[in-house]
Amino acid sequence: MKFDVIALGELLIDFTENGMSEQGNPIFEANPGGAPCNVLAMLNRLGRKTSFLGVVGKDQFGVSLRAALDELGIDTGHLYTHPEVHTTLAFVHTFADGDRDFAFYRNPGADMMLEEKQIDAAYLTSARAFHYGTLSMTHDTVRAATRRAIEIAREAGLLISFDPNLRPPLWSDLETAKEQITYGLSQCDLVKISDEEVTFMTGCEDPREGGRILHAQFPNIKLMNVTLGKEGSVAFYKDMEVFEAPFIQENTIETTGAGDTFGACALHYVLEHGLEDLTEQQLTEMLRFANAAASLITTKKGALRVMPMVEEIEQLIAAR
Repeated sequence: MKFDVIALGELLIDFTENGMSEQGNPIFEANPGGAPCNVLAMLNRLGRKTSFLGVVGKDQFGVSLRAALDELGIDTGHLYTHPEVHTTLAFVHTFADGDRDFAFYRNPGADMMLEEKQIDAAYLTSARAFHYGTLSMTHDTVRAATRRAIEIAREAGLLISFDPNLRPPLWSDLETAKEQITYGLSQCDLVKISDEEVTFMTGCEDPREGGRILHAQFPNIKLMNVTLGKEGSVAFYKDMEVFEAPFIQENTIETTGAGDTFGACALHYVLEHGLEDLTEQQLTEMLRFANAAASLITTKKGALRVMPMVEEIEQLIAAR
């Protein structure tokens, strides 16, 4: 295999708040981002060979994003440049507790321009795993491309990984969002889903109860990990439900990329151990490592360029 993981989706600039100017205006830092690429960046830290499939604009942001992936060692052989549509931008407003709100400049954005004809079967089947989210399902053209890629990956027997990554402002209506997340869930072996997304999909306020509902509803999902923010995480596997406590950071500044970091660690563990005969002890080990890694990213601005090193994660776990 040429790659461990190919991810499809959005590569964009996350403008994150970084202090105030002398005039009292907020200063924004242009961080490379986009959930699927954040996942790849963490996988690279863990020694995996990764490749990204998507589109950026022919502008300064597109050039800098390509350079960032090249610098991190993420293959850009299938990162396309759109000649007219600008690179997608996201402005991230951070609240006091580190949580955030997003404003997107994407009407259209280059990440929406991926077409079905750009989906190369030989390329996709050169990987062990395929990862996707729902930002590539918000509009018809990129949705068709995403579905084609999933189809090829499934037929070839790749491990299929999914993150709903719900961003309500990007959907024409939330019913469509629910339909597309349902499709995404129906196609994968492994999923990372947040407590808020579980509530959105099931109407159940208790994410563990909601997780049980989804676990029963989608028997194709071999391992479902529900992230509970500051409350830790829980894995649903066969008839097991395994909870692991969080690592709370005193110096959390923002949560951008925490879920992606978690998801990458879980995917890495599954690539290492498979999905057939995981024990409760292994699931606990997987969640602990993923929780620790996710907590470390909350102490940094942005995500893609600043993923934690394995040694940092292991030190945090050892210090507990």
